[in-house]
Amino acid sequence: MKKTDIKLLYSELEKFLNKEIIVAGWVKSCRGNGNFGFIDLTDGTYFKSLQIVFSKNDINNFDLVEKINTGSAIVCSGQIVSTPQNKQPFEMHAKEINIINATDSEYPLQKKKHSLEFLREIAYLRPRTNLFNAVFRVRSKLAYLLHEFFEERGFVHVHTPLLTASDCEGGSELFKVTTQEIYNQNKKFDPKDELFGKKVYLSPTGQLEGEACAFGFGKIYTFGPSFRAENSNTTRHVNEFWHLEPEICFMNLDELMDLEEEMMKYIISGIMKKCPEEMEFFNNFVEKGLFDKLNNVLNNTFGRISYTEAIEILEKNNDKFEFPVKWGSDIQTEHERYLSEVIFKKPVFVTDYPKEIKAFYMKQNEDGKTVRACDLLFPGIGEVTGGSQRETDYQKLLNRINELGLKENDYWWYLNLRKFGSVEHSGFGLGFERILMYITGISNIRDVILFPRTPNNCEF
Repeated sequence: MKKTDIKLLYSELEKFLNKEIIVAGWVKSCRGNGNFGFIDLTDGTYFKSLQIVFSKNDINNFDLVEKINTGSAIVCSGQIVSTPQNKQPFEMHAKEINIINATDSEYPLQKKKHSLEFLREIAYLRPRTNLFNAVFRVRSKLAYLLHEFFEERGFVHVHTPLLTASDCEGGSELFKVTTQEIYNQNKKFDPKDELFGKKVYLSPTGQLEGEACAFGFGKIYTFGPSFRAENSNTTRHVNEFWHLEPEICFMNLDELMDLEEEMMKYIISGIMKKCPEEMEFFNNFVEKGLFDKLNNVLNNTFGRISYTEAIEILEKNNDKFEFPVKWGSDIQTEHERYLSEVIFKKPVFVTDYPKEIKAFYMKQNEDGKTVRACDLLFPGIGEVTGGSQRETDYQKLLNRINELGLKENDYWWYLNLRKFGSVEHSGFGLGFERILMYITGISNIRDVILFPRTPNNCEF
């Protein structure tokens, strides 16, 4: 069987008009009146479906096909006919329809509308719905655009390890990895028997290894899964997520923010061009005004404000917040959104945070109190990236490691980078699901990742 992709019918219609072809896919809906019937068919190649018209006079198994359930797999041969007077520009007039596998009454997607909570319980079927088909199609294109952006600018894509013996983030909870029979209560646990000879964890970031590669290639990026074990049930946190992390030598913080702004505008404009049908769906059914929100990002220069300046503004409005702020306190999501939505009304970078609330590897400013860090805040969501200029002074970095009670032996090779040809360098991390939420208008991170890993949820 040589089938034609539905996507080709939409992109090269003239080539197929009035010709007989074969299509294969899954039934989105089927309805009939005893003499004629209509099937909406999808094959996964395009967001829009193909309407198939079948009649009692043209196919032998009309009664069987007319009663076919949503989700059933079929093969259909017929002629493509232009229908400019209808909603769809063309349809297929079926000559033969064969049922490959029919769903039964237990198939849970018979209805057209389901709650997001219900769909999370059957996550293995979510890609078959319009919403999640659109989400994961955009997710695919977004990943492609990120690779394209960095490849066009001469970055090298590196694959960093998923296992680590240290905690780059300094305080994030890590998943422990072991080969020992820890669930066997009759066996004594001995750390010396570990496969790697030490405690090992799933990595929360590839940044440290990325910095090592940057000193060899000049500019690199990593893109892969990261793991954090916080017992968090917010709409913005999962325990396994995808992480983009560029590292660039001979780049300061101001230049890094330029790169981030350029990247954000590149991927948003690219998605709007490459996924017009999906984005129209999101704008109409997920978040009204989505296009206006995205165009606000594209058409404005991102703001920049120091942490100290931001705190001065926030302190004047502490009565509006659940968590009042003062200098030295971390900025919560409500504060991030206030700055980006009310004060700037566009994306804004907050820079030069107190060193006490940031990671050990960030370059210390001359004031001894702050570091060259930058968080990018978007209206409607808050932080989407976190970056910094990295500390290049060996002694300052060592002192900071000791101040935080980290083990120097875990970072010996990272410290050595500061002795072996160290240069000014910077980098940032982008939570892939976070920016996907922003672009699609989806409000819960569990709905932009195929099988979300969250507390008490590792079913599929």
